[in-house]
Amino acid sequence: MTSIEITIPVLDEEDTLAVQVRKTCAYIAEHLADLAPITLVIADNGSKDKTPEIAAALAADPALPVRYLRLEKRGVGLALKASWGGSDADIVGYMDLDLATDLKYLRPALAALLADTADAVTGSRLAPGSRVIGRSLKRAITSRAFNLIVKLMFANRFSDGMCGFKFLKRRHLQRIRDAGAVSDGWIFATEVLLVAERLGLRVLDLPVTWTDDPNSKVKIGKLANEYIAALRVLRARLATLQPA
Repeated sequence: MTSIEITIPVLDEEDTLAVQVRKTCAYIAEHLADLAPITLVIADNGSKDKTPEIAAALAADPALPVRYLRLEKRGVGLALKASWGGSDADIVGYMDLDLATDLKYLRPALAALLADTADAVTGSRLAPGSRVIGRSLKRAITSRAFNLIVKLMFANRFSDGMCGFKFLKRRHLQRIRDAGAVSDGWIFATEVLLVAERLGLRVLDLPVTWTDDPNSKVKIGKLANEYIAALRVLRARLATLQPA
């Protein structure tokens, strides 16, 4: 039977972890039970608060399809590589704990992979039909600028590499990593999409409704420098890879 694992990377999220995970589990049980067994993986990037205890308790609850993965180093890419790399699920993915992307988009994202109409799916806040709620002008401009840089450097077809809502068929993962998706940081999920396109895999650009989290911990200036540096390294890697 086909199985699905969705990773939620976390770092010091004691205030919201239990509520958000239980909310997601309830949604899956009520709306997605017909698709395939779905497990949530809480990937903890070295939290120093009570996140480990809360996550362990959630994973120990037999009523919840939750697994807990502890890492001692920070990095979204590190969390995803550890979680996806250790998974035996047919479909793997990730979403942010703040659930900024409406959970109703889980069905079209997963259904496309189950129906074999896509090899990877990314949520988009920029594709026609998408909707963004409550985002500041500064963050909106920054997001568009980041995505424009990606487009200019790679001529990619997907519209939003940074939306925290991505899924793929796990059988492609090792090939994608071998071809250049290696970052331990936040850009890893974008690397996955860029390499997947370069390998000729089908990437579905799924317009979503996305609600800004005013308490976001993302530091735009620091992230921008890391993002651009990582893109340059990836472009050099892909220069040696023959397009599919």
